[in-house]
Amino acid sequence: MGRFLDHYNYLITIFLMMAGLYIVIARGNMIKKLVGLGIFQTSVYLVYLEPAKIIGGTAPILDPAFTVYSNPLPHVLILTAIVVGVATLALGLALVVRINEAYGTIEEDEIVGKDPDA
Repeated sequence: MGRFLDHYNYLITIFLMMAGLYIVIARGNMIKKLVGLGIFQTSVYLVYLEPAKIIGGTAPILDPAFTVYSNPLPHVLILTAIVVGVATLALGLALVVRINEAYGTIEEDEIVGKDPDA
């Protein structure tokens, strides 16, 4: 049991990932689906950032006083992923607004029922 508690951050990440995936699959409301995608995306950020920090490591600035350095690349990649995620969420919200204007609802089941091509 102690082994699991030592890695509680991974357990939280797995919980967030499964919660986000469940929300995307089980909900018919498009706003709720976007929230689920946001939660899932946050868990992916955590997967990259958890092993990136080295305990006792410092910024990679060469100095004779330090021998252990942290790699800044994962943090830079996650910063880029956050920007892309915000842009994707904004696009998704804009599409939900247009769908609501066209069909009068944002519930997936009602849209499929109203669409003659489906």
